[in-house]
Amino acid sequence: MTTGMAVPLKAKISAMPRRHVLDLDDFSKAEIESVLDSADAMREVLGRDIKKVPALRGKVILTIFLEASTRTRVSFEQAGKMLSADVINIAGSGSSAEKGESLLNTALTLQAMHADLIIIRSPQSGAPYFLARNLDSVSVINAGDGTHAHPTQALLDLMTMRRHIGDLAGSKVVIIGDVLHSRVARSDIYGLAAVGANVVISGPTTMIPLEMLRGRSEHFPASVTIQPDLDKAIEDADVVMALRVQKERAAIGMLPSMREYTRRWQVTDARLARAKTGALVMHPGPMNEGIEISSSIAHGPAAQIEEQVTNGVAVRMALLYQTLAGTGGVEL
Repeated sequence: MTTGMAVPLKAKISAMPRRHVLDLDDFSKAEIESVLDSADAMREVLGRDIKKVPALRGKVILTIFLEASTRTRVSFEQAGKMLSADVINIAGSGSSAEKGESLLNTALTLQAMHADLIIIRSPQSGAPYFLARNLDSVSVINAGDGTHAHPTQALLDLMTMRRHIGDLAGSKVVIIGDVLHSRVARSDIYGLAAVGANVVISGPTTMIPLEMLRGRSEHFPASVTIQPDLDKAIEDADVVMALRVQKERAAIGMLPSMREYTRRWQVTDARLARAKTGALVMHPGPMNEGIEISSSIAHGPAAQIEEQVTNGVAVRMALLYQTLAGTGGVEL
């Protein structure tokens, strides 16, 4: 269909029964599936000639990114504009935060401007929670806070898996690398546990949280296991997810060397052959090709990395709509 006007979305999408999206540790399976179902409907919009629906016309969305981002920032902006919201982007550089204004004062100022939703990325773990506690009329979505959480990345990962595998209950997902410093891995683990998947962590013990090593299930789901030997961990996996390795970790002694990491934990063709036939390869990006993942795998048929980006827009459209559209399902 090609017209010069925004086309209504012909789908029934339920509103979210929560005001904020901070992490997935308290999301039920039903809530996650509701978001993914909505994202499937939103993905249909991405395939249209006119990629716009009037769902959030009149709503004001503010993005506050206090650290660098490309995929997440752009996809949130794209998602808001596709739903006809007014999206205002605020970067740490050039804002009042650079002059020393506190995050709370900045947020209170933006609330006074009658914003409906704030999307925040911060290098400080807990910043979105702080805003959610102190703002009484604005919703908050966490776009990544420190090393703590990245719920929208986890939801797009779950969407990508579900589109290929179907029901994720009982599936085996291997997450490889620096889980200790990965907010993506933490949110993925909670989301995968909620839908019944089995998670295997593989990587240097210096990059695995102590709570996992000690088996303290009150901090992490009991369905998570650790297998440092990647050749064993990857056997019969449905999904293989490599995490970005920051090169400075080797400099501070968390790795013997980048060469050693590559030898033991790089996702290669030989290792992927141990997984199930048709296993998915995923990566939250940006990738260090030749370190945590070989170039042949990164650009091979198993890689779903570009699809993850597309699904990220659909998931964020779904979250924006579900958070701001009010109570009850509405046919747009």
